[in-house]
Amino acid sequence: MKTLSLIISLLFTITLTQAQENSEGKTITVTIQNIKNNKGNVVLSLHTENTFMKGPGIKNVQSKIVDGKITVTFKNVEPGTYAIMALHDENENNRMDFEDNGMPKESYGMSNNPMSFGPPEFASAKFEFKAEDLDMNIIF
Repeated sequence: MKTLSLIISLLFTITLTQAQENSEGKTITVTIQNIKNNKGNVVLSLHTENTFMKGPGIKNVQSKIVDGKITVTFKNVEPGTYAIMALHDENENNRMDFEDNGMPKESYGMSNNPMSFGPPEFASAKFEFKAEDLDMNIIF
């Protein structure tokens, strides 16, 4: 009877541990190396197609800049299709500032580093996040 109880307990523990590992998701680590100065923060947001260009992302992080570089990690990300937007918020007002002609005053970038002359598009910034950790670089 003790042996049966021990086996059942062991199986339950293994099953519970595996369920916790699988439910935590994986990480996306983003590095930006070419930031023009150390003023303010860099704000990054992880978006789905539904949240892209419509406010905060599903996960948001920010980082102080050290020597023109930042590295941040989005944790517990489930597999799916995402895009990452990054903003160098020099004046720390938590939004992008624009010139009178509509051009951005602050540097920004996106996953896949698309070169566009209009508003960012999800189609050019999206990437598939699978079941393994991901490292990426964004260029301002």
